[in-house]
Formats: sequence, structure tokens, C-alpha cells
Amino acid sequence: MHYFMIPMSEETCQTLQKVVAERKNVQPIVIDGYSDFVFLNQKGYPMTGAYYTSTFGNLVKKYNKSHQDALPNITPHILRHTFCTRLANKNMNPKSLQYIMGHSSINITLNLYAHASLDGVKAEMVSLIA
Repeated sequence: MHYFMIPMSEETCQTLQKVVAERKNVQPIVIDGYSDFVFLNQKGYPMTGAYYTSTFGNLVKKYNKSHQDALPNITPHILRHTFCTRLANKNMNPKSLQYIMGHSSINITLNLYAHASLDGVKAEMVSLIA
């Protein structure tokens, strides 16, 4: 099994450790060789993408009922895509971004997330020329 470290702030790490430490009556579970899940459902099983998709969908519906500017559909994959795109737009090293996203190929990272924009290209040209 392949594990890798996930870079995060110390505050984030401490918060996740607190979530785990404050659990009550949770039995250890191993699924496909993985254990130590951070987010569990009421039965003590790891949360799934379907749970988050459903929760986000309900939140968006509730928000859109009372707000004129409607939110689009939000899924875990959209959050992942947004996270990666923002890191790419901040000029994160593509190989570092590939590592964080767990992509097997740099082509996946570059083709899906490294979007060029005219403003970004202009800013990069100015910084390289100056």
C-alpha cells in the first residue's frame, strides 16, 4: 500500500487530530487496507463522496430558495478541481501540484488544471522581463 504525506498548516493538522481525539465509542475499521479515517458517519464508517454530494446539494437548494444569486451545483470533485486550479493559478510547481493531487501523470495535472489566461500571461511576462 502506498501512503504519502499531505502538506498542511500546523493549525489544520491540530484541528484534524482534535476531531479524531474527540470521538466517542468508535471501533477501529480497516477497509481495503486503509485505516485511521478522519471523517466518519454515525455508524463509524468513513464518509463517502456520495454523502458529501448529497449534503452539498441540499445546502445549495436551501441557499438558492432564499437568495436571488443562485449557487451552481457543488460536488466534492468541483471542490477538488477549484483547489487545484487555484494552486496552479498561484504558480505552484506543476510537479508539486501533481503530487498533492495524486495524479499518475504530469499531463493530467497540466491539461486539466494549468489554465493559461491573458492576464496571467501578461503578469508572468512582466515579472520575467523586470
